[in-house]
Amino acid sequence: MPETRIRPAVPGDAIAIVRLVRSLAVYEKEPVETVLLTEADVLRDGFGESPRFETLLAELDGVAVGFALFFHNYSTWQGRPGLHLEDLYVEEQARGHGLGLDLMRELARIADERGCARFELSVLDWNPTREFYDRLGFEHMDEWLIYRLYASGIKELAVG
Repeated sequence: MPETRIRPAVPGDAIAIVRLVRSLAVYEKEPVETVLLTEADVLRDGFGESPRFETLLAELDGVAVGFALFFHNYSTWQGRPGLHLEDLYVEEQARGHGLGLDLMRELARIADERGCARFELSVLDWNPTREFYDRLGFEHMDEWLIYRLYASGIKELAVG
């Protein structure tokens, strides 16, 4: 039986996090070149003075084979923080050991411990993990649509 473990990432894991994000891009049928994330970005934004995200790593026999990158949001209706899961990924060769479920359980434990009113995520419409999230009790929010403004649009809007 391989040994599995879920643990918080540390600065020395920045290279592994970038590697796993690139693997996720391949899984999502995106060119690896579209991943602009660097080790420096991870160190600055995940472990710097004012971290913008946190990461859990899933290990199989001591090797990082999966991750969950998350951050907090806020519900004005509930007056409570929420937890937003940006990315969850386990490499194909490591699937079937319960690491995805272990990551989700640890995220739920963190959300509960921190008093979060919600635990949210987005998933591509074609992604078979939608069934996994359904089994865990997540609800698909038909009435909420995601809108996004990219860097060029942000600059344009900012200057008027």
